[in-house]
Amino acid sequence: MDYKQIEQKWQKYWNDNNTYKFNKDRADKKYYLLEMFSYPSGAKLHLGHWWNYGLSDSFGRFKRMQGYEVFQPMGFDAFGLPAENYAIKTGIHPQDSTRKNIEVMEQQLKQMGATFDWDYEIKTCEQDYYKWTQWLFLKLYEKGLVYQKYAPVNWCPSCNTVLANEQVVDGKCERCDSVIEHKKLTQWFIKITDYAERLLDFSKLDWPEKTLSLQKNWIDKSIGAEIVLKVVDSKDEIRAFTTRLDTLFGVTFVVIAPEHPMLEKLVKPENQSAVEDYIKQSLKKSEIDRTSTVTEKTGVFTGSYVLNPLTAEKVPVFVGDYVIGSYGTGAVIGVGAHDSRDYDFAKKFNLPIKQVIESLSGETTLPYTEKGRLVNSQEFDGLTSNEGIEKIVEKLEQIGLGNKKINYRLRDWSVSRQRYWGCPIPMIHCEHCGTVPVPYKDLPVKLPYEVDWTPKGTSPLAGNDNYMNTVCPVCGKPARRDPDTLDTFVCSAWYFLRYPNAQNNEKSFETDWTNKMLPVDKYVGGIEHACGHLLYSRFVTKFLYDNGYINFDEPFKSLVHQGLILGSDGVKMSKSRGNTVSADEVINEYGSDILRLYLMFGFNYLEGGPWSYDGINAINKFMDRLVRIVEKSNGYQLSNTELYSKDEKELDFVLNSSIKAINNDMEKFGFNTCVARVMEVVNQMYKYDALEVKNTKLLKDVSYKLVLLIAPMVPHIAEELYELLTKHESKKSIFDESYPVCDEAKLVKDEVEVAVQINNKIIKRINIPNNAENNIVEDIVKQDEQIIKTLNDRQIKKIIVIKNRLVNIIA
Repeated sequence: MDYKQIEQKWQKYWNDNNTYKFNKDRADKKYYLLEMFSYPSGAKLHLGHWWNYGLSDSFGRFKRMQGYEVFQPMGFDAFGLPAENYAIKTGIHPQDSTRKNIEVMEQQLKQMGATFDWDYEIKTCEQDYYKWTQWLFLKLYEKGLVYQKYAPVNWCPSCNTVLANEQVVDGKCERCDSVIEHKKLTQWFIKITDYAERLLDFSKLDWPEKTLSLQKNWIDKSIGAEIVLKVVDSKDEIRAFTTRLDTLFGVTFVVIAPEHPMLEKLVKPENQSAVEDYIKQSLKKSEIDRTSTVTEKTGVFTGSYVLNPLTAEKVPVFVGDYVIGSYGTGAVIGVGAHDSRDYDFAKKFNLPIKQVIESLSGETTLPYTEKGRLVNSQEFDGLTSNEGIEKIVEKLEQIGLGNKKINYRLRDWSVSRQRYWGCPIPMIHCEHCGTVPVPYKDLPVKLPYEVDWTPKGTSPLAGNDNYMNTVCPVCGKPARRDPDTLDTFVCSAWYFLRYPNAQNNEKSFETDWTNKMLPVDKYVGGIEHACGHLLYSRFVTKFLYDNGYINFDEPFKSLVHQGLILGSDGVKMSKSRGNTVSADEVINEYGSDILRLYLMFGFNYLEGGPWSYDGINAINKFMDRLVRIVEKSNGYQLSNTELYSKDEKELDFVLNSSIKAINNDMEKFGFNTCVARVMEVVNQMYKYDALEVKNTKLLKDVSYKLVLLIAPMVPHIAEELYELLTKHESKKSIFDESYPVCDEAKLVKDEVEVAVQINNKIIKRINIPNNAENNIVEDIVKQDEQIIKTLNDRQIKKIIVIKNRLVNIIA
């Protein structure tokens, strides 16, 4: 069988017969299956695309054969840095290169034979998509969730743009691997922090525990108090957040971040030079380096002091880069006796260390961080830490120097990007009216084609006067557009809502239809998006729910993360390492079904693993073997021996036990075990076919069910075998058939194998009638020649029978 030729045949059939067009009339049976957005990166489809899209497509086919109306759309996350960097390198316009890459990927995805309905395709770089991204931005602005401020940001000197915290990996740009710097720029932010508590509710999500844990840790809720530290000889004050008010009497210093807005006021003239030098060095470090527990603590004295709110003691204020300006208040109280980090800082700068908590056992080892009993704390002596915290909060609230507070590590979402190839920010800056939104009727703000995108460290759009010059929609006077574009995460934070509405030019999404189609039933993609895309999508969904646009507040009900296909050397595929595998080359040699089946069998989908050409050769041979037994059984003249022998029952048992296991494992994306079960059926078919006397009707029936079983795994080959078996009399696709279900009656065996022991040592295994009574089992083992010989005239004292499993003779 020429696998490549039959792929062309059946892809044409599917296309000509609209086999995979989504039927809106069956939306009550919808199953929304979605793979994470694809980026047209400039290369052809690689094995990673195949691994993601090919195998999830098999899951979709399985759900279709279960009776669902599967909605599996495809589109492209087409804005972003790679296309712009490619343009800088080659001079090819990002729009031109992106559209060309999309055309290539569309063709390759169609060659995959997937069930995508291309009528619902979306591309984020097209006006009919980014118009609605701008609409979403304005809706967020309208509700007070968008603001602009001058703030420190992650800056990539190579890409010449701001990066979100999630786009910085180990202090480097995730795209180009350059070490990031910190700059202060005026940026647009979305107040995702307003939803921090809501985002900690995972009760509706069938997601991997690791992903939920990553989100929980990223949001990082802390319950504590904010205290007020009055600056000595000044009307200014510093606020610090702490979860350990029981240590407040032990504060001997305060450290503020290099980005702290009060820093300039606090620095005394004699300390100015040292502080400025320190800030320059600090801002070159990544946040990971600054906050690492193993990094040596550094700092510089500002020359100022603050007052401990409970003792009125003066404590020095340092600037230290292990404190992050955007986390909490950007200031921490230093308690060397009860915090290891503060202890290291205090020892380095020869600062006092005052113990104010002792363990309940009386131990005094420093630094002691656990809660215990308060000591050296005036009226709070003797209280436990929990009692002391409550009393101290009350005291601070009475004197107006503190209050209870919940803090989150999560920070507001920085969405301004100083690059060309992105969604224009729909805001206008007017000298008279300030910053005002573009009216909805004027959307979209179109991204101009004629732009100099070469890096200058500023937004490329700022150099295009035709684009920048506009009029204020409020006063009608000359004004300027915002020159930045939106982070691509904004485009992908709502795309799952647009897919069912891709043909709607009047609205971003129609509420009733969207409520019928969403949330997504199964979402498939990489775990690297746990604290970026997945978090932003949940936030946007909750915002739209709160404002009445949809009736659900979680976007993805169930989530699956695929593992990573490595090179044959066990290392992540990379052109520089020379260990990449071309999907096209594999398909040209074996066909797409064989590639799909190898990916299913050769790896655990949730884990991945190293590529092997030996493995795909073996899968190709197995498929040849499967096709031969189906073709052979189809050629038999029907006969029925009227006998239902042990061999026939065994074939039926293997078939039905495999059907049951495959139905269960497909739901879990356990594709490798599904293929292994198919192999068991094929082996049993060959074993049965080798018998001189056989029921050819049974063999044909098993072949038919086998072809249905493999249909989601090798769709083209299955269609061909289905046509062979049915003579295509029904004139329909195999995917209009129902997936096989297990006949439980066929799983009940007449005989079972049990182990026989003598004095707890296994002697042999024998077959006995299924569920036989104990006395029958005892008679069988007593008459067995090997057991009689092994007993060697020893007297049997007792026989213990564990039904269908074990017989133990005590002699």
